[in-house]
Amino acid sequence: MDSLKLGRPNLEVFANTLLSLARQNGDILVTTSDSRGSGKLVPFSEKLPEQIVEMGIAEQNLVGVSAGLASTGKKVFAVSPACFLTTRALEQIKNDVAYSDQPVKLIGISAGVSYGALGSTHHSLHDYAALGAINNIAIVAPADNFETRETIKAVVDYPHPIYVRFGKRPMHDLHQPDAQFKIGRAIVLAEGTDVTIIASGEPVSQAVMACQLLEDQGISCGVISMHTLKPLDREAVLAAARRSRALLTVEEHSVYGGLGSLCASLLMEEGISVPLKIVGIPDEYTVTGSQAAIFAHYGITPEGLAKTARALL
Repeated sequence: MDSLKLGRPNLEVFANTLLSLARQNGDILVTTSDSRGSGKLVPFSEKLPEQIVEMGIAEQNLVGVSAGLASTGKKVFAVSPACFLTTRALEQIKNDVAYSDQPVKLIGISAGVSYGALGSTHHSLHDYAALGAINNIAIVAPADNFETRETIKAVVDYPHPIYVRFGKRPMHDLHQPDAQFKIGRAIVLAEGTDVTIIASGEPVSQAVMACQLLEDQGISCGVISMHTLKPLDREAVLAAARRSRALLTVEEHSVYGGLGSLCASLLMEEGISVPLKIVGIPDEYTVTGSQAAIFAHYGITPEGLAKTARALL
């Protein structure tokens, strides 16, 4: 665990990367729903005030205006808390963005249980499932600062709608200097023959530390950062299933309709029989507390994941 260096919150990296790109490209615009502060976009608004539009707490207008701007050739980043962006504005995302094929970059901030103690009204445990069922929208959940930087650079000219999901806390650096990033292609962080943990977003760091615990116990463990949930890297999942005796999926999302469901469905379609455990938030009234406390309660910790992996084996 001590070998992982702690970096910055992904949101800060997102905002800094976007500011750097926008200084070189006047077509890059940001729209927000009273989210400049929480989206770490205050420096952007101060340095490039002509390239940011504040819509107020009006998520439906946010998405509609963003689609309109995108239709004129602007490269629009619509920034709003994930819990509200993907519920209040779901119809606009479906019709104005996805069905109309407007390349809006929907940025869901403070996702999953990042808002913690504010409770279920502020949790976004549905967004993978809701947006995944809509045609023509990609879904990306970066795991660390490297994946965040590369995602933002990649989506500037991405020709179709895309949803990018960020949490709030500082993230561990997980990648080697020569790592390669591409939307739709998972990154294998470690290969193992006993169990492979497939994770997305912030839980990837928990998976890496769990893998270290398992290796110390003589269990060969692999880790895959499945940063893109849609399109899913099918080959990475199938290769892991053929290589390992068991698979464990981990996500900061409901156990229904997210990463685990996608992997299970794929394995069934391909006729591959391998023990699989989906770790996420179960179908219940989610406990209230900090993100760390909620993770601990549901076993999304290094110790919890290692225990689950051992039981699965």
